[in-house]
Amino acid sequence: MRILMIAPEPFFEPRGTPFSEYHRIRALVDLGHAVDLVTYPFGRDVDLPGLRIFRSLRPPLVRRVRIGPSLAKVPLDLALAGTAFRRAIAEKYDAIHSHEEGGAIGVVLSALVGVPHLYDMHSSLPQQLTNFGFSRSRVLAGAFGWLERLVIRRSRVVIVICPHLLETVRKIDADVPAVLIENAPGAGEAAETGSGRAVRASLGIAPSAPIALYTGTFEAYQGLDLLFAAMRTVAAARPDARLVLAGGEPAQIERAREEARRAGVGEVTVFAGRRTAEEIPQFLDAADLLVSPRSSGTNTPLKIYQYLRSGRPIVATRLLTHTQVLDDDVAILTEATPAGFGAGILTAIEDPARARQIGARAEALAATKYTYDAYLGRTREACDRLFGTPAATQVAGGVA
Repeated sequence: MRILMIAPEPFFEPRGTPFSEYHRIRALVDLGHAVDLVTYPFGRDVDLPGLRIFRSLRPPLVRRVRIGPSLAKVPLDLALAGTAFRRAIAEKYDAIHSHEEGGAIGVVLSALVGVPHLYDMHSSLPQQLTNFGFSRSRVLAGAFGWLERLVIRRSRVVIVICPHLLETVRKIDADVPAVLIENAPGAGEAAETGSGRAVRASLGIAPSAPIALYTGTFEAYQGLDLLFAAMRTVAAARPDARLVLAGGEPAQIERAREEARRAGVGEVTVFAGRRTAEEIPQFLDAADLLVSPRSSGTNTPLKIYQYLRSGRPIVATRLLTHTQVLDDDVAILTEATPAGFGAGILTAIEDPARARQIGARAEALAATKYTYDAYLGRTREACDRLFGTPAATQVAGGVA
């Protein structure tokens, strides 16, 4: 089938939703479909058989777009809508597939050209406002909530990336088929044994020094303030331990560096900067443990699936954002407090036998549950429902 996909993000950039979009497209073309992607005027092209990329015009004065809601997205989404409408009129498509707030464009186009719409729900739109600290306005949150309900009800199929979003869709309209497709393939490759030695050397960290590694963005909901406060406990007990952070934009890194200094852990914290997807496996191999201190939100962090595959012990907060995937068998789950998170890091450092067992179970979970074959199978289920040949209902498998 020919699919018109609408992605209101810079594509491709090495961050959450663009990673998810890339692997969604990869699965679709592997299943034999052709995808025309309409996206922002930012990002780099990727070469996938069956994919064509159409970029919207760049509005005046808009040079980039940050993660999450922003005023820059208003003119960008208007330009995106114009490009999507031109594509829908210029060629015949069998379905519209939209991501995030692109669903508003998708449902209008779907009705206009008379083809089914699939909504790819990576997060709850009203929750984004608070997660990214954009606005606390009840009016704006209400408007985003109304838009989310409209898009879900006007879609033939909804893809969700975590169980909490599956429940969200069911509460809005239980009759809309929702397929759970977790972002496991979108998290990058597994760690290559031995590749981390060069990373340690480049960062000036001794081979024997314990490394706690954080990868990802530096947005407020990620909980870096909690992580820095927790490192005070760690540094007091193990002054040789180091916290390494791979990610962040230059301005964010400078703010985080100052925050670490104020927390008293500046000397044991290493900022490695934003790294490519190809480099991250080397950092995973260099680490003794991996941390996810996320303090708010409900979506499973994309990095968790790559963390699982690495075989390293994971220390994460005991919040829904993590416990949808992690439990005490495959991670060290802690209270979302500096004392609790610091104790979890120390456990991973000072009880290596337990840490190895947890890491091994995590790796086994990734190898059995979060495989590309499973991802491809769920994508096939979504396509069957979209194109009118629904698979059997499989509640346990994430289909409602």
